[in-house]
Amino acid sequence: MTKSEMTGDVYYPSQEIIDNAHVKDWEKLRQEASGNYEKFWEDRANELHWFEKWDRVLDDSNKPFYKWFINAKTNISYNCLDVHVKTHRRNKLAFIWEGENGDFEAMSYYRLHKEVCKFSNILKSMGVNKGDRITIYMGRIPEIVVAMLACARVGAIHSVVYGGFSVEALHERIEDSQSKVLIVADGAWQRGKIVPLKEIADEALQRAGGIEHVIVVKRTGQEVNMEFGRDMWYHELRSLPIASNDCAMEVMDAEDPLFILYTSGTTGKPKAILHTHGGYQVGTYTSLKYVFDIHEEDRYWCAADPGWITGHSYIVYGPLLNGATSFLYEGAPNFPYPNRWWSMIEKYGLNILYTAPTAIRGLMRFGDAWVKRHDLSSLRILGSVGEPINPEAWKWYHTVVGKEKCPIMDTWWQTETGMFMITPMPSSPLKPGSGTKPFPGLEMDIVDEDGKPVKPNEEGFLVIKNPWPSMMRTIYGDDQRYVDQYWTKYPGMYMTGDSARRDEDGYYWIIGRVDDVIKVSGYRLGTAEIESALVSHVAVAEAAAIGLPHELKGNAIHTYVILKDGFNASDELMETLRQHVGHEVGPIAKPEKISFMEKLPKTRSGKIMRRVLKAQALGQDPGNLSTLED
Repeated sequence: MTKSEMTGDVYYPSQEIIDNAHVKDWEKLRQEASGNYEKFWEDRANELHWFEKWDRVLDDSNKPFYKWFINAKTNISYNCLDVHVKTHRRNKLAFIWEGENGDFEAMSYYRLHKEVCKFSNILKSMGVNKGDRITIYMGRIPEIVVAMLACARVGAIHSVVYGGFSVEALHERIEDSQSKVLIVADGAWQRGKIVPLKEIADEALQRAGGIEHVIVVKRTGQEVNMEFGRDMWYHELRSLPIASNDCAMEVMDAEDPLFILYTSGTTGKPKAILHTHGGYQVGTYTSLKYVFDIHEEDRYWCAADPGWITGHSYIVYGPLLNGATSFLYEGAPNFPYPNRWWSMIEKYGLNILYTAPTAIRGLMRFGDAWVKRHDLSSLRILGSVGEPINPEAWKWYHTVVGKEKCPIMDTWWQTETGMFMITPMPSSPLKPGSGTKPFPGLEMDIVDEDGKPVKPNEEGFLVIKNPWPSMMRTIYGDDQRYVDQYWTKYPGMYMTGDSARRDEDGYYWIIGRVDDVIKVSGYRLGTAEIESALVSHVAVAEAAAIGLPHELKGNAIHTYVILKDGFNASDELMETLRQHVGHEVGPIAKPEKISFMEKLPKTRSGKIMRRVLKAQALGQDPGNLSTLED
């Protein structure tokens, strides 16, 4: 394969990449789609199976509650599995899985279909009906994919909680969703140690009522508590007559809910983002096919976790809708050695790698030698997700990992959008650090405080100006919060919450969050969640959290704490508070540093001014302090 060419800071794909791409002229496709975005999405929807077709493509009569593919009947699980089992893909591998400890499994579409039917029948035997909520709490193992697809098959709404979250985060999400079943693994392997998922779940269930059944998947094999009448082993259930290989499909309306997924907000309570069967499948199918140029023989690896939207859209649903073969890996990128990823790419002949800048920076630290020990010539396309990738990491990824021949798909999108929104395609000229331009069919802009477009290279608020099929439909159980959060600041435009700029070529450059959300290693954490965890400790009266730049993580959490009378600042207390946050929210939320304070900067109405703390920490001008209480 020939190398891409570089002119200035623009990288042009090789002719071979362009010749083999689904989209050979991305600008032409973008122009065609902008002329009639409804027709663009309808044409893509026609590539999928529908039990009944739509009366019309889009209903925008009740903005911002848009509806897509009106009165169409479908089920995303059918398009992920049944469609392929009836074709030459029946015996094609759907997943290749490697555990951190070297365990291995390969699962064909035929076998995956059987496993999903078994799991679906188990759920039905527990009284799970269409619209019921099911919480899933596991590591990166094949059963998490099976569980999600089984929920979809029977019409239940899955709520996957990231396996790195701890007690309070899990409890809060179970309680908010009013789930009736919890699917949990006994544990997960991470850096040679067991993450005690079942133990964490037991503690969460002591705080949350409503769970009637707990299905426990055996992964690590350590002894766990099994509550009689509530907890059941999955491997025992699947051997019972109820778990047959055949399960009738629940026919869903295109607008029926598929899943809720929680994302951090500016208030303490995470937002339950709701996605539906019809529009979501069209968005994820199309975006993955075009952006990662999925072909029949490809082996694709999205190295995210199924507990985040990246895993939902581009580990589970997008690849299966495209009939792709995906790789799934359980553990850490550098365990037991920094070449773990590179050895697996070589071993399995993987063609596409999609990961976060944090992982790239982390592996880059170990130097080029670990990468160069392995034959990575199978790689054809690379990808980046979760946060802006700095140009230095982009160039290392392109040169050392991609051998200057693999275009990098630098994608910007959100839990709320369901699919890539700003992204190149393999045929696009690339600029390191830029996500290039909006996906075909999307109209986006960068506006000032008053909603007016800013000039080239000026920073502003990133907005989306037209609906798209895989957009969130609401915040589950809170329509008003959905309107207030996303549609009120700029009426008629979706407010992304990110700041950005656009250069003279129309390329978008994402700068970061404008609200009180910190992105750590590409994961969104609300300052309110971290502060609430700190204040729940007996020693803490008040707390504030901010994100500060970090070489590897992108941002690191720094917190400021006012202690209650009778407690004194010490290194021991600092470490106790760090561990407490890790226990309540998850290890990823542990503060990098805790500063003990006498008072915090607040407005006269009592709101903590985090921007003042941030400016002080960075040695910057804190700006207008007229609203400061003291």
